[in-house]
Amino acid sequence: MPVTIRSELRFILNGQDVALHDVAPDQTLLDWLRLSRSLKGTKEGCAEGDCGACTVLVGRLTPSGRLVYEGVNSCIRFLGSLDGCHVVTIEHLAPSDNHLHPVQQAMVDFHGSQCGFCTPGFVMSLYGLWMQTPNPTDQQIETALQGNLCRCTGYEPILRAARSISSYGGTQNDPLLVERETMIARLKALHDGARVEIGEGRGRLVVPANLDDFALFLEATPTATVVAGSTDVGLWVTKHMRDITPVVFIAGLQELKSLTVKDGTISIGAGVTYSEAIETVSQHIPELGPLIARIGGQQVRNMGTIGGNIANGSPIGDTPPALIALGASLTLRKGAIRRTIALGDFFIAYGKQDRQAGEFVEAVHIPIPASGEKFAVYKVTKRRDEDITATLGAFRVTLADDGTVTEIHIAYGGMAATPKRAFAVEKALLGQSWSEETVEVAMEKYAEDYSPLTDMRATADYRALAAKNLLLRFYLETTSHATPAQVSRYEAA
Repeated sequence: MPVTIRSELRFILNGQDVALHDVAPDQTLLDWLRLSRSLKGTKEGCAEGDCGACTVLVGRLTPSGRLVYEGVNSCIRFLGSLDGCHVVTIEHLAPSDNHLHPVQQAMVDFHGSQCGFCTPGFVMSLYGLWMQTPNPTDQQIETALQGNLCRCTGYEPILRAARSISSYGGTQNDPLLVERETMIARLKALHDGARVEIGEGRGRLVVPANLDDFALFLEATPTATVVAGSTDVGLWVTKHMRDITPVVFIAGLQELKSLTVKDGTISIGAGVTYSEAIETVSQHIPELGPLIARIGGQQVRNMGTIGGNIANGSPIGDTPPALIALGASLTLRKGAIRRTIALGDFFIAYGKQDRQAGEFVEAVHIPIPASGEKFAVYKVTKRRDEDITATLGAFRVTLADDGTVTEIHIAYGGMAATPKRAFAVEKALLGQSWSEETVEVAMEKYAEDYSPLTDMRATADYRALAAKNLLLRFYLETTSHATPAQVSRYEAA
């Protein structure tokens, strides 16, 4: 059935309705705020989603009709992804009587700002947290501020300010909460079921009306860049100056937001963000929770999707090795045709996946490990909170009653041109006793599986040694033989 085409982008900025007819497909929200609307409180620091100076809140309607506000990096968030959303900047916080907002007043009183460049981003991140959790724990505060960097004040004054916000006023009087029902009605009115299409030819910006419309458009325009969270594609523009046009934005497709658990499998729609997935995934596969929590900062997790992390085919993507080890599969769709493949078969070579022209990742299906299986995943970076992965290893093993390995799955990222299994290592372990001697023999097989490269993240020798040590760490932890000193040693490796 043909859909209506609308030639303007509609969203709400602070309290004002916005309708744009001339929008470049690669125009970022940050540039538009500063250059077109002169809202200079939102700063540009790193232009890659790391420092948080550009943090704003974006409110969107969930499939159930709730309105949620999340901190995002406006430096890598494209305007085209905001149709039907509410954008809130630092300028909207203070009430009209010239008093500061409680978050701002706390930052002033506890000396949480020095040069002030990073302060708007910190305020917006704390504002988003305070609305959801008026009296947060220190852990919740630290999580909310993972994506914000301060280079002069230091974090302790900011943490003290965060702990005290509610002493300056309750959330019951905050405009975003008081006007919640009114804003929900305004946003619902913007969702008219039309496809947004602005520009012509390669300069087109498209927001599909629904999932079927997206499938038809991509089948007809297979060269279009598909953008969900833009946590990777955003850097193609801001850092690599790549031409990504035409662009189709799918973050608003509710059909890609499904998250179900059935028959021992977690099925995650390609548009589900890390923040949306972490609770369900952690409940059923606890070992994946800490991995997701180390993917970027909160702003990145609010934008980035597991489907996008898989579809872009990066050799250092965080989720593919773990999901390959778990035996995950993908649903791929082209037009009205769907097919299912093992995730391990999806990655063919660097920059090449088993995806036909016009085909896209619709969902990922993750088997929940059986009670007798042992599973772990380890991420190695220069800093614990760093998003640049040197190597990432995932391990799943099933042992017989006598300790013999009956099933083993080992997968790595950062060791080759694609995330892939260590088949030679697995073969050396299968059917053998699960012992330190067997593991050490199997470790020598890594050279048959991988030829790691040296780059800015790590040397080839370091990667090879780290990969071996992670397997040994997995053995020690699964047999309860690891001492705290050994665990620390293998984490450092």
